[in-house]
Amino acid sequence: MLEHDRGDLSSSGGDGGSGVGLEQVPEGVVVTVRGALDLALAPTLRRMVDRAVRLRPARLVIDLTTVTFLASAGMSELVLANRQLDGVVRVVVASRLVMRPLELTRLTDELEIRASLADALVDG
Repeated sequence: MLEHDRGDLSSSGGDGGSGVGLEQVPEGVVVTVRGALDLALAPTLRRMVDRAVRLRPARLVIDLTTVTFLASAGMSELVLANRQLDGVVRVVVASRLVMRPLELTRLTDELEIRASLADALVDG
């Protein structure tokens, strides 16, 4: 199962597009975010997380590997998802650009951060 929901076009240039995709894998559900995770894209992430929750995954992975900007609205959605699923959410962060806001807000203490999608999908 693979779903995509295109958000507003990113105003920051880049590749010009932002969006959120959902894929069911044997290990759980992966929600992939691309572009700027800001006020415009946060509601799309919320919808995809809600869809993922309805699938009752053993694990939910939110992949931020291709995120170019992480705003407070996006961070709020990560926290809400983690609380909604009682901490079974893993967040993939591969860039300093995304990790820095999480560190500054101390969300690295609350969220389970992984460096790669492969690492997020393994047990342990």
